[in-house]
Amino acid sequence: MSIPRPEIHFVSNSLRMKDAPYGALKRYISRAAAEEAFGEISGWNDYRPTPLLDLPGLAAACGLSSIRCKYEGDRFSVGSFKALGGAYAVSRALHAEAALPVSRPLSSITVATASDGNHGLSVAWGARQAGCRCVVLLHAGVSTTRQQLIEAQGAEVMRIDGTYDDSTQTAAQLAKQNGWLLIPDTAPQMDVAPLWVMAGYGTMIIEIEEQCHPTFEPTHVFIQAGCGGLAASICGLLREKDNSPVSPIFVVTEPDKADCLYKSAVAGRPVVAEGDLDTIMSGLSVGEVSTLAWPVLAQGTDFFMTIPDEMAIWSMQAITAGAFGDPPMEIGDSGVAGMAGLMAACADPAAREAMKLGPDSRILVIATEGPVDRKSVEALLARDLTGKGYPTLAELGDIDAR
Repeated sequence: MSIPRPEIHFVSNSLRMKDAPYGALKRYISRAAAEEAFGEISGWNDYRPTPLLDLPGLAAACGLSSIRCKYEGDRFSVGSFKALGGAYAVSRALHAEAALPVSRPLSSITVATASDGNHGLSVAWGARQAGCRCVVLLHAGVSTTRQQLIEAQGAEVMRIDGTYDDSTQTAAQLAKQNGWLLIPDTAPQMDVAPLWVMAGYGTMIIEIEEQCHPTFEPTHVFIQAGCGGLAASICGLLREKDNSPVSPIFVVTEPDKADCLYKSAVAGRPVVAEGDLDTIMSGLSVGEVSTLAWPVLAQGTDFFMTIPDEMAIWSMQAITAGAFGDPPMEIGDSGVAGMAGLMAACADPAAREAMKLGPDSRILVIATEGPVDRKSVEALLARDLTGKGYPTLAELGDIDAR
């Protein structure tokens, strides 16, 4: 089965510093911070490492040696990697509050955040575990299903007009006015909470290293990005471990309708992606780069690329159907973006050559969420892409018979 060749855009990062020491970047994400987060998270009720899956069928279809996929759809009851960041940041914020000379009882504390869905769910879940109030601001593009999941954790949801970036600004204003503890996953300036979020994400790297013991040596990492917090966490921990010229080629993938990191790489500085950011990859619908993620990504990322929504949808359909001979995997619209980027790059001769993708390549990807918003996922799985040159889900499901 051939992989479609969609229109993609990619750029080699001119800011990449292969020989630069990592030390100055430890203020953003470090092994020590990730290990501290892992020490707490691994002690939570119902903690277990999420699986690291081999995808030999997809690797063969892409002409690669191997693909290993960290699957985050089983993470606690949240169903995404976000549980590692938002809930951990809530815990750290409450510990910091308790250490103040005059602290407040938990029942009087409100934590607040803005979200595309998953981060808000994680913060709500963390607040519920701790016993404090939670307010989550959702922008107009977040589905009602995601709102209901957040409310089921006991959080109060406030809807605002505009984009994710509008919701983050409003959340910051309301938190300041009301004395709430703000738990953002992005920030326009130095802020400790997003650093806690990024440290929590580092749990995935620690688990992967243990699952790959004694060696963990991917040649490439394809990772999706919204504001860049996840990508910076993974990139930073890999670069701190080994920032030599032979360390993994790191590729950041974004929707072409919400491409602030790609645009920033082209400009050589953080810029804002304009427009309504209306992508089906809902968790990546972000127009502004996190200033805490950008220094790490600017120094450590090799390529930034964008993919169209149709490629993400097709990839979801293919992976859900087990189209390449691998076991079917339930995956969400944002969770598939890294794999979709990998497949698109492998199908594009220029990208394949530039990124040095070949039969000896060993790839790491992260399926960052399961079908959290199952209603939306089912609608995407039913989408007919034949008019755009993609095979249907029925055709993919019949792959073994052909």
